[in-house]
Amino acid sequence: MWQRIQTVFLVLVVVSMIVSIFLPIWSQTEGEVQRQLYPLHFTVIENGVRSTTYFPYSLTATLMIAVATVAVLTIRRYDNRITQIKLGTLNSLLLAGVMICVVWFYNGISKEYGFVKYGINIWIPFLAVACNWLALRFIRRDEKMVRDSDRLR
Repeated sequence: MWQRIQTVFLVLVVVSMIVSIFLPIWSQTEGEVQRQLYPLHFTVIENGVRSTTYFPYSLTATLMIAVATVAVLTIRRYDNRITQIKLGTLNSLLLAGVMICVVWFYNGISKEYGFVKYGINIWIPFLAVACNWLALRFIRRDEKMVRDSDRLR
C-alpha cells in the first residue's frame, strides 16, 4: 500500500484538509477590532467580547472533513482500483465544493469589511486538488498496466 505513489498523494490530501481546518482564510485587525474567517466559523473580537458565527461558514469545514474521509477510504481500497477511481472522482467534486466555498466566503467577507491580505489557507485546497489529480492519474496508470498484463497471458 505505502509503496504506491498514489498513497502518498492521497495522504497529502488528508493532511492538507485537516491542517486547513485550523488555519484562517481571512483576517483583519482594525484597532481593537479583530475579525477572522476560518473554515468553521467567522469570529469578531471587539473590546474583548468575542462573537462567533458558524452558519454558513461551517459548510467549508464539513466539506473538508468529507474530502479527508473519502481520501482515507480511497487509500483503504488499494485492492480495487476501479473503486479507487470512482472515489477519487467523488473527491474531486467535493474538492471543487471546498474551493467554491472558500472563494465565495472570502469574497463576501472582503466586500463587507474591505480587502485584506488573505491567508495561506486559500491556497491549500488547490494543493489538495493537484495531489488528488496526481493520485487518480497513477491509479489509472496501474489499472492500465494490470489490464495490459492480463491481455498478454
